[in-house]
Amino acid sequence: MAENSDIDIFIISDSSGETALTVAQTAVAQFPDIQVKYQRFPFIQTESILTGILKMAARKKAVLYYTLVTPTLSEQISHFTEENHLQAFDCLQPAIKALTDRTGVKPASIPSINHSLTDTYFDRIGAMEFAVAYDDGKDPTGLLKADIVILGVSRTSKTPLSLFLANRGIKVANLPLSPTSQLPDELWKVDPAKIIGLTNSPKVLRRIRQQRMISYGLPAESAYSDTEKIKAELKYADEIYKKIGCLVINVSNKSIEETATLILENLNLEPAEVDTIKD
Repeated sequence: MAENSDIDIFIISDSSGETALTVAQTAVAQFPDIQVKYQRFPFIQTESILTGILKMAARKKAVLYYTLVTPTLSEQISHFTEENHLQAFDCLQPAIKALTDRTGVKPASIPSINHSLTDTYFDRIGAMEFAVAYDDGKDPTGLLKADIVILGVSRTSKTPLSLFLANRGIKVANLPLSPTSQLPDELWKVDPAKIIGLTNSPKVLRRIRQQRMISYGLPAESAYSDTEKIKAELKYADEIYKKIGCLVINVSNKSIEETATLILENLNLEPAEVDTIKD
């Protein structure tokens, strides 16, 4: 099997994503030796939500197939993938352009024009907007409004996990933990059963942080990736988790999907729809 034969494919759409998924699966059928994991992000209509998804795609080095009626959103993907050296295929804008060039008529540019708006649609849009608004502890009041609160030190996959769960209609707020930062009072008012603490092994976390520094064009070795500092951060987080009495998940050997499944099962939450598809 060829090198890098396991890939993630992100399906991004302002509608259901069926068209982009079909195109991607048709292309993948020509490569029987590769293993593909699909993740679908339907009903994407804002730049803020798209930004979060693109950051996750960059971390996974995903290939993107997308159908976005709004030109600015398509351009956002095009610019991001070019800057981050990701492969992407626009399944819609070239087709729209062909008709515009032939007829001289401007397109309506109305997302989801062929689909009725359902409760699931609004749940997902609302949850995605919520995850963006209350990401990384930006507004601690979100902790009291969330279905799930995710805690963890830097680089324990809080944001991608929040977006993954939000894509299933679940409102998630996440909060970074650091011995040098003060915890908001709101945290202690949250039902411990709704709180998830993420941890990792020092070795794995050090490697992730080193890679992060390199991606910024900075030296891999720094205080951020120092093993003793990482151990101190993880110890601090563990003490917080014990004080709260929340569920703790070690993400060192788990995918985002596996972690999300553990959370959903533990909290008896039903996702709106699971769109991750494996060939």
